[in-house]
Amino acid sequence: MNNLKNLLLICLTSIAIHSALAQDPTFTQFYANPLYLNPAFAGSNGCPRFSLNYRNEWPNLSGNYTTFSASYDQHLKSISGGIGVLATHDEQGQGTIKTTMLGLIYSYHLKITRKFSIRFGAQAAYYQKSLDWSKLTFGDMIDPRKGFIYETGDQPRGGSANYFDASAGIVGYTKNFFFGLTAHHLNQPDESMIKGHSYTPIRFTAHMGAEIKLGSRSRYNNSTSILPNIIYQYQNGFQEINIGTYVKYSNFTFGAWFRNKDAFILSLGINTGNFKIGYSYDVTVSKLNNGVSGGSHEVSLGLNLNCKSKPTTFKTISCPSF
Repeated sequence: MNNLKNLLLICLTSIAIHSALAQDPTFTQFYANPLYLNPAFAGSNGCPRFSLNYRNEWPNLSGNYTTFSASYDQHLKSISGGIGVLATHDEQGQGTIKTTMLGLIYSYHLKITRKFSIRFGAQAAYYQKSLDWSKLTFGDMIDPRKGFIYETGDQPRGGSANYFDASAGIVGYTKNFFFGLTAHHLNQPDESMIKGHSYTPIRFTAHMGAEIKLGSRSRYNNSTSILPNIIYQYQNGFQEINIGTYVKYSNFTFGAWFRNKDAFILSLGINTGNFKIGYSYDVTVSKLNNGVSGGSHEVSLGLNLNCKSKPTTFKTISCPSF
């Protein structure tokens, strides 16, 4: 029974890894990693901003996913926009597949009216993807009774890929409302690590949110806000809809999201203005239930530096912190 259980677990992990090859990693603290969501967010805070993110998806599986992200951005009046640097590192199946990315971002700030502005963002990135052949398993390694005990007869066929990637996005916003559109992998680079070709499909993202401040007639004070949001993503036939809301009270933010047919997400964050920290947990509700997968854990850290002065016409986006 133990061998059968291990074989089933390996099969589930292999299927999950195979399915994820054509998909990008996803963070569920969307706005704690704004440059990853949309390059147009570069410089949207005005002053310099640092962000760090860590995600551990399905920790109970031997083939879990871990993803790290670090970014920096700020607004520069001299170039009428913002600049940003984004780095990510993703590992699948205990390091069987590793992907590292370094991207440079520029966003242009355009004031349309006194109340409405638009930011256009472009990202140029370099990717390095590698495959550890020694961690793969094949059919000729399996003994019907004892499991994986043999050496494979298959020979390694490559194992790395390096390529350039281009993305672009747009964000429109007022004081209490914003929307955005993004297209990642516009050039559809070839990410194949063995013979043949494997072109990265374009990932489209649409997002929208608002901040509703509870007025003095409410039993809450004015420091309380509700921030409903929706995020839709499409890549290579795969569709994902995230619907949720945040409740912001003083320095604390509570969030609840639902990702279609996959997970229910709870988050908690503290934002002091210059420093913020957040934690979220994804409760798996798909057929790969939470007891098997272990859900997903995500931690974010953010540091906002003070700057001498912002342009008098500059307005920040009222998107949530986590």
